[in-house]
Amino acid sequence: MTAGRAVPDTVPHAVPPTEPATEPAEPHEVTALMASTLALRGGTPVRTRPFPAWPRADEQVGAELLDVLDSGKWGSTHGDRVAAFERDFADYQQAAHCVCVSNGTLALVAALRAAGVGIGDEVIVPPYTFIASAAAVVLVGAVPVFADVDPATHLLDPVAAAAAITPRTRAVMPVHIAGRPCDLDAFAALGREHGVAIVEDAAQAHGAEWRGRRVGALGDLGTFSFQTSKNMSAGEGGAVVTNDDRLAERLYALANVGRVRGGGWYQHEHLGYNLRLTEFQAAILTGQLRDHPATQATRDANARLLGSLLGEVEGVSLPSEDPNVTAHGRHLFLMRLPALGAAGKRDAFVQALAAEGIPCSGGYVGLHRNNALREEIATLTKRLEVPYAEPRVPGAEQVAADTVWLPQPALLGDEADVRDIAAAVSKVLGQAHTL
Repeated sequence: MTAGRAVPDTVPHAVPPTEPATEPAEPHEVTALMASTLALRGGTPVRTRPFPAWPRADEQVGAELLDVLDSGKWGSTHGDRVAAFERDFADYQQAAHCVCVSNGTLALVAALRAAGVGIGDEVIVPPYTFIASAAAVVLVGAVPVFADVDPATHLLDPVAAAAAITPRTRAVMPVHIAGRPCDLDAFAALGREHGVAIVEDAAQAHGAEWRGRRVGALGDLGTFSFQTSKNMSAGEGGAVVTNDDRLAERLYALANVGRVRGGGWYQHEHLGYNLRLTEFQAAILTGQLRDHPATQATRDANARLLGSLLGEVEGVSLPSEDPNVTAHGRHLFLMRLPALGAAGKRDAFVQALAAEGIPCSGGYVGLHRNNALREEIATLTKRLEVPYAEPRVPGAEQVAADTVWLPQPALLGDEADVRDIAAAVSKVLGQAHTL
């Protein structure tokens, strides 16, 4: 990997997370709540008021959007806002380079292409992730090979990834699910040992850190999403970061129809896409980047409080702690319900919790079971006349059956909101036998 500009070993939190008080409810109150009728059955829901809206913007962002509108420089080929945001976001993620693109899926496509992944190559991906992680592999003509996740973290297991490497492997894609960094020390070592690229899917991990270093450029390349639900949003958009000067030039060409920096308008030295972000999106993202430390501190403090409250609830299993995760992206709050999952009642729990006024989801099904992907993989491997083994991923099967998600806006409220979540979880689990 070619070194770019130097980056510091650590980046301090702009707003230090605080530890809210965690006074438990009175025992008789908890008992009464757990015995009350579920809202799903006609009872009174724990809460009816909404959680904070997302995405959101202030008047300054509105003024900056009007400035772009009035300037007539709406595209990045004529304005300077995208270029400025690229520099700022690279600095924020402690990367030497950033290239913005139109969405997170195409950020992955560009990263894979820049890493030299092409027709017939293999890319190791976890099955417990959004479909874009594997779809991007197929879109560049390569074959996604599913390696199992660690049920204690929901993340790609480095040992399973190593076991899946073959002579056709060109890249490994650790995905920082929920904003929690994967073991980037292990994956960096894996890349060096086997000569394969490490492409971090950091779509959910803005600002996340592994041992004091921001994710994204700890591998060869890292991709981010600015889709509506993400912790930093422009409605749509994406970015690729890297510390490698050569990869950065490839990314620029891929995003700019094959052009080179400083070249002529019709000078296309490479084949590339048109993936450019607009100046309007950059104006929004500049405000999102400015606000991210404060909103992230709120998410982190609330996630810590919720974790402490749910840690006392029987039937809830929370992801294991890792001191190497020095900052969590907090895009999702994950919890597992092993007993309900084993009984096939996780989805019934999700319905009951939602009826109590808590936004939640059962999350990913598992990409190894997605028919569209399976058909594409079968067609591709048949045409290439290469073998493809049916994935064996018991860890992914397990977490897909018993995990419940809470989205990041649920972590943007106050302490009362967090306590409502914990109360609702306790209430529904207290009557799990009725589900």
